[in-house]
Amino acid sequence: MLKEFKEFINQGNVVDLAIAVVLGAAFGAVVTSFVDDILMQIIAAIVGEPDFSRLKFDLGDSTIRYGSFLTTVISFLIIAFALFLVVKTLNPMKRQKAAERGLGLRHRLGSMTSSPPMYGRSTSGTTTLPSACW
Repeated sequence: MLKEFKEFINQGNVVDLAIAVVLGAAFGAVVTSFVDDILMQIIAAIVGEPDFSRLKFDLGDSTIRYGSFLTTVISFLIIAFALFLVVKTLNPMKRQKAAERGLGLRHRLGSMTSSPPMYGRSTSGTTTLPSACW
């Protein structure tokens, strides 16, 4: 059983996932610092308050703290936009790498059609590969 567990842990997917989690946490810390220490300070210069958590109103015997929610939403939107920029930057590199390997987007999309691609040449003159090849 220990041998099977060792093989499972050493599989590429588990190791890749562990690395992604660690890098994601580190990236999250960088983005959080950027949001809290830079962007929220710019917002404070414009609006007058860097942290909206003090914004609230009383409703009967309850206090509605909408400022904390607003700060969290702003942070989320900034983090989501930062991740969007990272993915947008990486996509052309992935496409270029796939093109260098000869797996263009047209071939990958061809495998998603109802009829599987055949070996040989397509009408555009490019070689088609069955979906099982990649």
